[in-house]
Amino acid sequence: QVQLVESGGGLVQAGGSLRLSCAASGGTLSNYNMGWFRQAPGKEREFGAAIHWSGSSTRYADSVKGRFTISRDNAKNTVYLQMSSLKPEDTAVYYCAASPYWSYTTAALYSYWGQGTQVTVSS
Repeated sequence: QVQLVESGGGLVQAGGSLRLSCAASGGTLSNYNMGWFRQAPGKEREFGAAIHWSGSSTRYADSVKGRFTISRDNAKNTVYLQMSSLKPEDTAVYYCAASPYWSYTTAALYSYWGQGTQVTVSS
């Protein structure tokens, strides 16, 4: 059973940056493809970014492409999401998730989820 814990969220002004971390315990992250999703108040959870278990491939939602970068350090059992040029519409709870499948946008195919970390971007 893999446990995921996100950290690094907070309040930032528009145009600023944050780096989220997702640390795993109880399992080896190198066995999983990893994704970041987000959920804003009153909206459905949406895909943000994903990285292949090997780190060889990444995918991004159009809404974050060019501003967010997903990376992983399998030796540290940690995945990161570097967020830059943040906008108020990026305000949401951000979740990391682990999947044995490379169907990166499909939340239902992710087996393990963290509890989420709040990101608030002020205008």
